[in-house]
Amino acid sequence: MDFVTLNTGAKMPQLGYGVYQTPVEETERCVREAIEVGYRSFDTAQAYQNESGVGKAIAGSGLNRSEFFVTTKIWISNYGYEKAKESIDRSLENLQTDYVDLFLLHQPFGDYYGAYRALEEAFDSGKARAIGVSNFYPDRFVDIAHFSRIKPAVNQIETHVFCQQRQARKYLAKTDTKIMSWAPFAEGKNNYFTNPTLAKIGGSHGKTAAQVALRFLLQDGVILIPKSTHKNRMEQNFNVFDFELNSAEIEKIKSLDLGHSLFFDHHNPEVVEQFMGLA
Repeated sequence: MDFVTLNTGAKMPQLGYGVYQTPVEETERCVREAIEVGYRSFDTAQAYQNESGVGKAIAGSGLNRSEFFVTTKIWISNYGYEKAKESIDRSLENLQTDYVDLFLLHQPFGDYYGAYRALEEAFDSGKARAIGVSNFYPDRFVDIAHFSRIKPAVNQIETHVFCQQRQARKYLAKTDTKIMSWAPFAEGKNNYFTNPTLAKIGGSHGKTAAQVALRFLLQDGVILIPKSTHKNRMEQNFNVFDFELNSAEIEKIKSLDLGHSLFFDHHNPEVVEQFMGLA
């Protein structure tokens, strides 16, 4: 397993397991199987409503808490200083732990300043080993990074071979903020798993297009949390450390970048209205 060192000094596995859209009743089983495969980093969120399943699986694993890296996120309905503080403690209770390794703000809407102050206090008190943000586009990221006392350790944003976030990385680098991918497979959009470039490169390594895509992101310094509810896919996603892409292959994959989201644009007023409905 490869690790990255966050700007707080915490070491984070570069490859983890995400539970976005994992059914509540399936989460404990999925995380337990992921632990059996070898995953030690797990990403959840208040909005996923499955923090408890992650906590149960880790608590029941028989392994020390220190062997795991746990990430969760505050949802916008819990923004504002006081509400965020309360939600942090609820998340810890759900996860059956005294601290999380990485606590993020989930979206750049509402009183995220107040919520981030609560995260800074959580870091100060040991309830979080690192803090950061998610879905903060470069303009919003520059804003919160400038006015924060503790710079975000991570920005979790849509990142995959078709959306490589080149512009965003220029600004993240200024505060030594790591880029963490959600949807590293773009949920299969744009014929992701049958892409000719990825498939051809995979054939030369005895790997699938999906494994090549993950390997590309790993070599590009991206933190990954691919998700699957099937153990054989968990194993396949984990089996990406026994080969390396050469410079020519990397350049071919870089050329797949479309430079825009395959999902939504946070600058679109209609998209923002949808998020307000979820708040």
